[in-house]
Amino acid sequence: MKKVLFIAFIVAFASIAKAQNLQVHYDFGKERKMVTTTLEMFKPDKYGSTFFFADMDYGSEGSGVDGINLSYWEIARSFKWNETQKLEPRVEYNGGFFRFADDSYFADASFAINDAWLIGAQYTWNNQDFSKVFTLQANYKTIRDKDAGFQITGVWGLHFFDRKLSFMGFADFWKEENIFMNETTDFVFLTEPQLWYNINKTFSVGGEVEISSNFGGNKGSMVNPTLGAKWTF
Repeated sequence: MKKVLFIAFIVAFASIAKAQNLQVHYDFGKERKMVTTTLEMFKPDKYGSTFFFADMDYGSEGSGVDGINLSYWEIARSFKWNETQKLEPRVEYNGGFFRFADDSYFADASFAINDAWLIGAQYTWNNQDFSKVFTLQANYKTIRDKDAGFQITGVWGLHFFDRKLSFMGFADFWKEENIFMNETTDFVFLTEPQLWYNINKTFSVGGEVEISSNFGGNKGSMVNPTLGAKWTF
């Protein structure tokens, strides 16, 4: 659910769309069967823009926990010096925690999702009416207690039928060493394409498919579809 509002950044500059939304998804993935909420916000100013999102998972099947078992957020700032600037320097922070039932201690246990800092730049392409937008980011990435690496991110937004239908999403590819049993992997891939039917300017229904490789403690590929609703403020 993350980063999809990023594509609305450019649209917001054009005063076409609002820039805050709340999404509620039901995840049908294996050992998930959970509700996820995502709150996103974007605020532009004459020196650039600020973006954040916060994800919360509620009682995923694999955690054995009732209530919130995962909390995760990202916040990013891009910088510009004039209205026509296409290439913008940027900084970003990611972090959160995961909570699960620990039967051996008859209590809940938790662990932090590694803090990560990113610094890089982004470039945006768009057509005249902003119905087609693509942003490419290249970042140096450092994760707490791990070797530094890189992250490449693409974010897109395609709007059809007078903006009644929106195909949006992002794809991340980054270097991060993870150990699964006795096997080590060096790269992670994550993409979350979303399809929304916009009933009006405020309310949308649709969903997403999370496709990943070596992500979230799972070796190899995973596909997790959702159904969702979105309220744009």
